[in-house]
Amino acid sequence: MKKVAVIKGDGTGPELIRETISVLRAAGTKAEFVDCDAGAEWWDKNGGPSFIPDGSWKVIEGSACCLKGPTTTLPIPGTPRSVAVSIRQRMNLYANVRPVRTFSGQEGPLGKVDMVLVREATEGLYAGIEHRLSDDVAIAVRLVTKEKSTKVARFAFEEAKRRGWKKVVAITKANILKVTDGLFLDSVRGVSKRYPGIDLEDLFLDNFAQQLVKNPQRFDRTVVVGTNLFMDVMSEEASGLIGSIGMVYSANFGDKFAMFEPAHGSTPKYRGKDKVNPTATVLSGAWMLDYIGESKPSRAIFSAVRKVVQEGKDVTYDLGGKSGTRAMARAIIRKL
Repeated sequence: MKKVAVIKGDGTGPELIRETISVLRAAGTKAEFVDCDAGAEWWDKNGGPSFIPDGSWKVIEGSACCLKGPTTTLPIPGTPRSVAVSIRQRMNLYANVRPVRTFSGQEGPLGKVDMVLVREATEGLYAGIEHRLSDDVAIAVRLVTKEKSTKVARFAFEEAKRRGWKKVVAITKANILKVTDGLFLDSVRGVSKRYPGIDLEDLFLDNFAQQLVKNPQRFDRTVVVGTNLFMDVMSEEASGLIGSIGMVYSANFGDKFAMFEPAHGSTPKYRGKDKVNPTATVLSGAWMLDYIGESKPSRAIFSAVRKVVQEGKDVTYDLGGKSGTRAMARAIIRKL
């Protein structure tokens, strides 16, 4: 039995995690779920230098992986860094992975798409190195290393290889950020030499953003890789191609640990209203089951979710339906 650290999160996180655990158990998981505190709401009551208490770190470090609900990060100087960034950095989860694939029955106005976005998740501007030089001047340091760039590039090419895809696209602004993005791009090119059957294309960030809404099918069966901030923004844009950020599940991988989470935020305005789409959280949990060796229930959940979305009868408002979080989760369980 594998132990899974569970962070319920803030806002709508607890209800999303509750329904997700129900789906995972209905699918037959044997995992042991251990709750641990973390998030802005916990910090607001308890304070301290981190959104994650020491006791929760012990649970996380003693588990096979982590299932995390959406958490709130306060945009106020002097407050702790986000839960996700803290775990990525401490557990060295260098690859954040977000599949973006159209669900049948939810085709967007720009057509069907199928791509995977991979971002380096421990450094870049998210390293959090900021300084206030005066009342009128503040700076941020963008950290890019060859080690992490190489690791995330290798992950991207391995993901393409695993899927049988033949292309990786690297996103940079190397024409402007010549040193940092130059180092990143050189690292990706070095890795690509070890994968002769997979083509590498490099695009500037602004060009990629434009093409993503002009001709997104150009990136079908493609793994897109880039630095932390760039790919965070681009994966949000890409989520619009499949109708809702509530459909985008994600994972953060290191060499020995992984964290699974929905790509969206905690949406505190919907807390307790039984309204938010559970798909991203449920599928993050299903992906987690595959990671711990429970591939059969994982596949069953993915299949059940696809059926519920395609039928369109028991889906949430963002998918054109009238069901709530709980009702959609129950519909997924019935399909199991």
